[in-house]
Amino acid sequence: MTDSETPPPFRILPRLTDLNRDFWTGGEHGELRFLRCQDCGTRIHPPVSVCHKDHSKNVKADAVSGRATVATYTVNHQMWMPGPEVPYVVAIVEIEEDPTIRLTTNIVGCAPEDVYIGMPVEVVFEKQPDGDDAIWLPLFQPAAEKA
Repeated sequence: MTDSETPPPFRILPRLTDLNRDFWTGGEHGELRFLRCQDCGTRIHPPVSVCHKDHSKNVKADAVSGRATVATYTVNHQMWMPGPEVPYVVAIVEIEEDPTIRLTTNIVGCAPEDVYIGMPVEVVFEKQPDGDDAIWLPLFQPAAEKA
């Protein structure tokens, strides 16, 4: 962040662990990462050390495209704590590569009234300082039209 940029809004941040570190720090490299079973290919989220499909412990982080679809959303008009300016959109998005992987996130980069179920979106990352580390929160914006 440069001095001319607005600091990110206050957010309650996750605690980094060995299992979730790739998910929360992949944004530094522009990557949305989920654990993936190296034996059967199943993506795993939230991150756990064992594949829920074949019980393999052979899991590692794997990047996806960052494209998703809005499955549902709500517009928050109440400021419950310091944070994003109201109104803001809280949404559940389904990841393009595996719609069973859903994230609760914010939709940014458009007016709340422009959000709709089925809307194609793409990930953008908000860097949040966290002591000696940084957390890269995956937020979603309207997808750029494909050429």
